[in-house]
Amino acid sequence: MKPVAMLVCAVVVAVILSAPALQAGGPSLSPKEQLGKLLFFDTNLSMPAGQSCAVCHGPDVGFTGPDSALNEGGAVYEGAEKGRFGNRKPPASSYAGASPVLHFDKKEKTWVGGMFWDGRATGKRLKDPLAEQAQGPFLNPLEQNIPDEKGVCSKIKASSYAALFEKVWGKGSLDCGKRVSTTYDRVGRSIAAYERSREANPFTSKFDLWLRKQADLSDEEKQGLKLFDGKAKCAKCHPSKRGPKGRAPLFTDFTYDNIGVPKNLKNPFYAMPAQWNPEGSAFVDTGLGGFLKEAGHKASVYEREMGKFKVPTLRNVDQRPAPDFVKAFGHNGYFKTLKEVVHFYNTRDVLPRCEKASDPKPGVNCWPEPELATNLNREELGDLGLTEDEEQAIVAFLKALTDGYTKGR
Repeated sequence: MKPVAMLVCAVVVAVILSAPALQAGGPSLSPKEQLGKLLFFDTNLSMPAGQSCAVCHGPDVGFTGPDSALNEGGAVYEGAEKGRFGNRKPPASSYAGASPVLHFDKKEKTWVGGMFWDGRATGKRLKDPLAEQAQGPFLNPLEQNIPDEKGVCSKIKASSYAALFEKVWGKGSLDCGKRVSTTYDRVGRSIAAYERSREANPFTSKFDLWLRKQADLSDEEKQGLKLFDGKAKCAKCHPSKRGPKGRAPLFTDFTYDNIGVPKNLKNPFYAMPAQWNPEGSAFVDTGLGGFLKEAGHKASVYEREMGKFKVPTLRNVDQRPAPDFVKAFGHNGYFKTLKEVVHFYNTRDVLPRCEKASDPKPGVNCWPEPELATNLNREELGDLGLTEDEEQAIVAFLKALTDGYTKGR
């Protein structure tokens, strides 16, 4: 290992271990969770080095895209290899660990579970979608760009936390030879352990304290919650009630939906070379349906799922390091404010379609056409009849889902 690379690894470990949760005897993280955190933040786990999982999943923004300027535009993040971009904005990697293995719920007649916006990390192999998702970016040429599992393993073996890996998984567990696939599965499971940890999922929002009778929601926030559960129909996909055994709500039902998000014309994927995007500017993201088609399902199965994307958690949907920090919303980052999202849900089918997709004031006089208009959800959004004040009340409630709330703030 080159001296510079060794220094980078040592710095990464030192910075992460300096956090209170990882100090000796710290109660917050188990050894496996500590290992997962080190893997998650290791900037050497890319080719070329420099990109960690946290580049796209920043803790201070709810484990999603941490670059305000990028979010304001295409909202899709550049990979380790300069000039390479994926086609979607980063989803949140926290509050996702309860997503089940991807399956079709015959009673509800809908697909549930899996990870990624399109569900392609099904979880069927490891029985854990989150762990399978964690494995994906390392080998994706548009993301961390490491050529194979052995390449990932070798980097970990040369890291300053290699001993912790074998402490967690056993002597000889960091095998980059014949059992490299088993080692790679341990990498995914370790990262998933961190992503399920109390550090990544603290349940410390104002809403959580209100549930525990330790804080009060404002009148506007209470009105927003009432609308969220009722007139606005948000809770039909983002349940706000406690789950089994009193578990705090995750604000997602892990299903898939086409809400009619317009194309994000600033998405850099449209300009990617044909090697990565043969359709160019004509590219249409088909979401779950596209994955099911590639997975070999019959047309009768995948056609009715075209254009559907996974329902995201709303926890930390407004978490940001500063008031002027821009977050992006929707699978392609088309929306830039929560108010815009709520207004879209309220008026999508009320306002006319824009004559041009690049209309300078979408949401005021018109909305652009959906990226894919088939299988559009018209039952739970589009014409909700919310007033301006009611829209704002829902936004106020959504902001109360941000972790780290302290009384009097």
